[in-house]
Amino acid sequence: MNIDPSAFYGALAHPTRLRTLMLLGHYSELCVCELTYAIGVSQPHLSRHLAQLREQGLVTDRRASTWVYYRINRALPAWAKVVLSETQSGLQSTQPFVDDTTALNRMPNRPDAPRCA
Repeated sequence: MNIDPSAFYGALAHPTRLRTLMLLGHYSELCVCELTYAIGVSQPHLSRHLAQLREQGLVTDRRASTWVYYRINRALPAWAKVVLSETQSGLQSTQPFVDDTTALNRMPNRPDAPRCA
């Protein structure tokens, strides 16, 4: 897979996209509702940024019933995976990333239960 490095680093430069990628790196796969809950943004705002990440090839999605789940694209080149992994390691104990993880862990009715209504 060929990723444009400028687009890749541009994706990391926006707070919503960076926070989304860090959550996806930590949890592997999340529903849109989980991401909006954790980050505290509106669904249209998050969906716009997820669409950009998908168009750039950084994330993939799958539909399950009425929900759409996102994950970091497994076909990313090795250099991009290393950057995301190192970024995850460096940021996981800083704000707002700690708060995002805490919020998501406290979210009621997470996967396998009726949610995202």
